[in-house]
Amino acid sequence: MTAKIRLFVEHALGAGQSVPVSREQAHYLFGVMRLGAGAQILVFDGQSGEWLAEVAEAGKRGGVLSVLSQTRALQMPPDLWLMFAPVKKARTDFIVEKAVEMGAARILPVQTEFTNTGRVQRARLQAHAVEAAEQCGATYVPQVAEMQRLDRVLGAWDADRQIMFCDEAQAASKPTLPAVCAPWAILIGPEGGFAEGERGRLRRMAQAHPVSLGPRILRAETAAVAALALWQQSLGDWV
Repeated sequence: MTAKIRLFVEHALGAGQSVPVSREQAHYLFGVMRLGAGAQILVFDGQSGEWLAEVAEAGKRGGVLSVLSQTRALQMPPDLWLMFAPVKKARTDFIVEKAVEMGAARILPVQTEFTNTGRVQRARLQAHAVEAAEQCGATYVPQVAEMQRLDRVLGAWDADRQIMFCDEAQAASKPTLPAVCAPWAILIGPEGGFAEGERGRLRRMAQAHPVSLGPRILRAETAAVAALALWQQSLGDWV
């Protein structure tokens, strides 16, 4: 019988290793999913690929998994960051989840002049990233960074990393990106758009490539998915 449950674990994996199960994971595996000793699941640690494991001990407050064999090697996503201005809680959660599914390697919430949300709970968003990786079959979990001010992020920008700057003020046209073999980042603005100073700074950066996402105004979470799909189709591992 093929294992259907995937679980992220914060322990290095290898054949023959025993992996402890946390209280929260035990509740899910043994309480919700009703697994018992001998059941098989898939586990991954974000570093060594995916592994088949067997439940060795099952309890209400914990358990132990025994790692059997590797099922898939580590598959890294493209070196692509998603930078976005956080919006309402559920919609920010959606952006993080879809960024994982769409193959972002790092997720950076940024504070722009018109960002409505004052702060984000990084640990909660990281948990959403883990859940998304478990569901979509990823073997790598992108890091969700602490929210930073956009001007500070740009002030320390790596000269080699290109930016796909999704500019709502850009004339609607078929979006094109230069075929630059380099690390990339996608930048999505807040619901109120970018301030003129932010837009001007980005346009002066040699690494920034402004694009339009079409003739219609998109919500922030829709823009994030559209931009990720565009980049993947043009330069990523969908090509």
